[in-house]
Amino acid sequence: MADVIVVGSGNAALCAAIAAREAGAEVLVIEKAKEDLAGGNSKYTAGAMRFAYNSNEELMPLLSDPEDPRLPDTEFGSYTVEKFATDLLGFNDGRPLSSEQNALINKSYETMLWLAGHGVTFEPIYERQSFEKDGKHVFWGGLALAADGEGVGLVEAELDALLNMGGTIRYDCAMKRLVVVDGVVTGVEVEDAEDNSEVLTAKAVVLGCGGFESSAELRKKYIGENWDKAKVRGTPNNTGDGIEQAFAVGAKPHGFYGGCHATPMDLHMKDFGNLDIPHFERKNYRKICYFLGIMVNAKGERFVDEGRDFRNYTYAQFGRAVLEQPDHFAWQIFDSKVDHLLYGEYRFHDAHFVKADTLDDLIDKLDGIDDKAAAKQTITDYNQAVDQSVEFDPTIKDGLGTIGLPLPKSNWAQKIDAGPFKAYPVTGGITFTYGGVEVDETGAVLRDDGSAVPGLYACGEMIGGVFFNGYPGGSGLTSGAVFGKRAGEGAAGNRLND
Repeated sequence: MADVIVVGSGNAALCAAIAAREAGAEVLVIEKAKEDLAGGNSKYTAGAMRFAYNSNEELMPLLSDPEDPRLPDTEFGSYTVEKFATDLLGFNDGRPLSSEQNALINKSYETMLWLAGHGVTFEPIYERQSFEKDGKHVFWGGLALAADGEGVGLVEAELDALLNMGGTIRYDCAMKRLVVVDGVVTGVEVEDAEDNSEVLTAKAVVLGCGGFESSAELRKKYIGENWDKAKVRGTPNNTGDGIEQAFAVGAKPHGFYGGCHATPMDLHMKDFGNLDIPHFERKNYRKICYFLGIMVNAKGERFVDEGRDFRNYTYAQFGRAVLEQPDHFAWQIFDSKVDHLLYGEYRFHDAHFVKADTLDDLIDKLDGIDDKAAAKQTITDYNQAVDQSVEFDPTIKDGLGTIGLPLPKSNWAQKIDAGPFKAYPVTGGITFTYGGVEVDETGAVLRDDGSAVPGLYACGEMIGGVFFNGYPGGSGLTSGAVFGKRAGEGAAGNRLND
């Protein structure tokens, strides 16, 4: 019998396990997948984590290489708690900050320090979050650091920390149901791939096993009709098991079930069920440099303001916008002026694109657009509307926009006029869902009447109320760590009160 059973083995679950073990609990992590596919969605991420900080100096204790020669010439700026709050409010559709959002903001930096204290280190995101300006590496968008080794490195470092502390993990061990005795969660019934089942008992159970993004049925039910067409960016194992089991024991649904993190992805990426490439390569199917060009749908029309804000604040929404277009796809179009600024994912060996020396020839290659004349007119109208009096500067919201278009491009709106030209086909790829359960300040799962389900805790994608109509990039992993730590501490305290 363990003191605490943690269901799942991604970032949130492992943070819960580390925190519970740190508090003295005997901890068992159970993971549905076999070892090679463990780690949940966290392994598919780039490892970026958003948190509040006030200066370069506050980042130094987190770095894997504080002697990096680029650091003296790096301007990280600051990302205050006030700015973090403002950014989250920008996606709340008029809602005030939730208690979950306040916890995320206020606990973000101390949780990063806590991770660093357990051997999880970070590196500046020079390639994706900075541009060189006047001899300096200038960071933008409030996102500075990613885990050393990205998502894979994050999970491996957290797992090493847990195992070194004496925690244990079982793979090929799927939760079948929560075990309840006299109204108290006392463990889980589990089964392996051969349907062999057993009951594992514990004084507390932490659900850290993700949302429902990998279930086409639940996506249609909660998010909408088109969502069974979405590519699943991450693990195939997040099929809503934890949420459904929590509901079965009386948990309260909480948060915005119609929302999700959805990113523009390569139209021809493999579905989640065909994981024949390494985890670290799957991130390269993202296509999030749309702010440097334009996107057109099957009608040859633009459908979003590609330069509305830094892509940190739009990519989790624009995947949805792409999926909702006719035939659920779009083309991202760039010219040679920005080719050197496109992220490595655009040069990935499996990146799909078409290329031509002239715009006419490029447009002819845009499969799925029947009205090529409309696409040409869209580009012509866009080019004529670009305000040429403003200088292009990707390190800031430069105000280089269009004039007179019904749908503007507000920043970084350079003409598409320098060949050769490239276009990349994209669709919407779902990363994680926003609806979940409600927890209290200890991470305990709550019922409709506000009482806690005895013995049950939750974290990560299981938590509702953190995100609504989008999110500032990098917040997801931080949320997992903040609420994982909280749930682990709560679950460990539950065992002491037994």
